[in-house]
Amino acid sequence: QVQLVESGGGLVQPGGSLRLSCAASGSIFSIYNMGWFRQAPGKEREFVAVVTSGGSTNYADSVKGRFTISGDSAKNTVYLQMNSLKPEDTAVYYCNAYIRSAGNIKAHDYWGQGTQVTVSS
Repeated sequence: QVQLVESGGGLVQPGGSLRLSCAASGSIFSIYNMGWFRQAPGKEREFVAVVTSGGSTNYADSVKGRFTISGDSAKNTVYLQMNSLKPEDTAVYYCNAYIRSAGNIKAHDYWGQGTQVTVSS
């Protein structure tokens, strides 16, 4: 069993910063990549950022230059540093990971419960 738990969301003023965390737990054999998606009310879920086990990163154009994704392999944790936040960043942020669990022959896609980020004055 693998579980993803997000934390760090909250209310912040435009121009402010937040740092999200996502910790993977359970019987993990290997993590291939971990990243973040977000979903605003009335909109489809969209890609935000991802980091691979090799350290490569990728960002959506809307957040590039403002957000930074990083990972701690020893803790099975990924972080999203969010700077210069805008009202349009308001959404539920979901952690996503492609993980092979112990005892399984192939990896599977996992999702966290989500954490609310609200950018408002």
